[in-house]
Amino acid sequence: MNTNSKNWDFQSSPSADFYVNRETDTLVYAMGGLGEVGKNMYCVEHQDEIIIMDCGVRFPEDDLLGVDYVVPDYTYLSKNADKIKALIITHGHEDHIGGIPFFLKACPCKTIYAPRFAIALIEKKLDEHRMSRAVKLVEINGESRITTKFFHVGFFNTIHSIPDSLGLIVNTPNGTIVETGDFKFDLTPVGTNSDYQKMAYMGAIGTTLLMSDSTNSGVREFSPSEREVSASILDTMRHTSGRLIIATFASNVNRVAQIISNAIACGRKICVFGRSMINVIEIGRRLGTITAPDDAFVEPEMLANMPANKVCLICTGTQGEPLAALSRIANGTHRWIHIIPGDTVLFSSSVIPGNQAAIGAIINKLCRIGAIIVDNNIINTVHTTGHASSEEQKLMMQLTKPDYFMPMHGEYKMLKQHAISATETGIPDDHIFLMTNGDVLAMRNKEVFFTNLRIPTDAVYVDGNDTNGVAAAVLKDRKILADNGLVAVIVTIDSRYNKILCRPNIVSRGFVFIKKNQELLRDAEIVVYNALARRLQQKTTFGDLKTTIKTTLEPYFYQKTHRSPIIIPVILNMRAAMEQNAARQRAQISRR
Repeated sequence: MNTNSKNWDFQSSPSADFYVNRETDTLVYAMGGLGEVGKNMYCVEHQDEIIIMDCGVRFPEDDLLGVDYVVPDYTYLSKNADKIKALIITHGHEDHIGGIPFFLKACPCKTIYAPRFAIALIEKKLDEHRMSRAVKLVEINGESRITTKFFHVGFFNTIHSIPDSLGLIVNTPNGTIVETGDFKFDLTPVGTNSDYQKMAYMGAIGTTLLMSDSTNSGVREFSPSEREVSASILDTMRHTSGRLIIATFASNVNRVAQIISNAIACGRKICVFGRSMINVIEIGRRLGTITAPDDAFVEPEMLANMPANKVCLICTGTQGEPLAALSRIANGTHRWIHIIPGDTVLFSSSVIPGNQAAIGAIINKLCRIGAIIVDNNIINTVHTTGHASSEEQKLMMQLTKPDYFMPMHGEYKMLKQHAISATETGIPDDHIFLMTNGDVLAMRNKEVFFTNLRIPTDAVYVDGNDTNGVAAAVLKDRKILADNGLVAVIVTIDSRYNKILCRPNIVSRGFVFIKKNQELLRDAEIVVYNALARRLQQKTTFGDLKTTIKTTLEPYFYQKTHRSPIIIPVILNMRAAMEQNAARQRAQISRR
């Protein structure tokens, strides 16, 4: 993209000292979803009312060791819980609903409004967290309306990779906000079509602020139709003589429905692997999104007695996840499936940036044991995105005709590319707002301004179900442990005489190989012993001794190995000394 012809100078953070009148202005801000893919949570606030749009999680990067989810800091919303009038969900993907259990624990909410498929997924999620009675779930669709004292919310159908995907129209006292949710335009869709008429109507009557999905802003062409993908998968299925294993995202419900329909059309029995895939198919069949008779499915133990050309396996693991079904199949550790030379593995997915190495390793293993690989390419269109390309994003702008624009849902590069597309459609530079999580826009009389307000939105790292989050210091320690290991120093003393009873004992884990570094550890023990002997000649405390051990060993180990392990001092006191200290403390207490 050539941007040299113009100096694209979009503000990335509030700079104007714009005075906010909380009695009359409408505030717009994101708790998550800006500068990142995931953790979507957008808020509109006016006086004593807050409407929240989506409540998602972000999955951790490799350097967040032991972290299961990343969620927004809900402190601000918790302090203003009495203002929250509605939590509205646009669709049922994890980056839009995954944070709901953690949000409800931090900030009780009376009602969640969500489309049909999303409600089924939320119910299952709340059951897993034993919170099924924590909130009332109200189903919404493209014709629904939500009305509060200051807000009137309407909806329009969009196309995404999951059924029942909605965009929002939020009428506020200071103008109209259109929030697209995740969307794409598909002229031959599977399922419900986009509400082009409503979008165009919003453009006719006037959209003050458009908040639009930026995920695929770097892709120029219109994305292929889901029906084109279905036809390509069906063609592959018909020309595959052996077993067919199809790996795809469980969240891509429309794709899964098409795969199942094609398998039935080809006379193949379906076997499903992966807990998330099983859950989605169960919900899809119950809601009628996936239509298939019970006898279309077979149990894993029946596969061994079935003809290879009569089997279609559907599984998770397209991103090389170590514990997913496809990884276990490739490693030969799956309980039911072992690759037979001539099996075809079809990847109906895209490569998420950062997962290339893991996916490449899986493909190489599958090829090595005789599998035929089919992936998305120019010849075989076996995957399409659920997010709008830049041309589709421009179409959304042309339909809704916003006066102001805020790109959302994407990394900074995606937001910037979306902002450039907005200028190409005629939106002035100073009407485009590149925001970060916590930045606040103010709407006043159908005008939108940056403000100097800031909402605290630090990320919270969830380990298991602990909603308190993992402290940054803990993550730092985990990183040090992963890189440099741990050294425990055990010292036995007699505090009555300030005397070390024996040479310290050093135990290493993940720092050095003990058998080959006995001399290093022996020398370290002597260094610690000498430092403690000098320290014990003075009046000292257990804290002083631990500090002495750390300050002595840290530079010593770095000088010898250029590594800085975590050092854990362990001070053992003689039983007699401990009893004497306890008696002294009891005497002091009795004198008081």
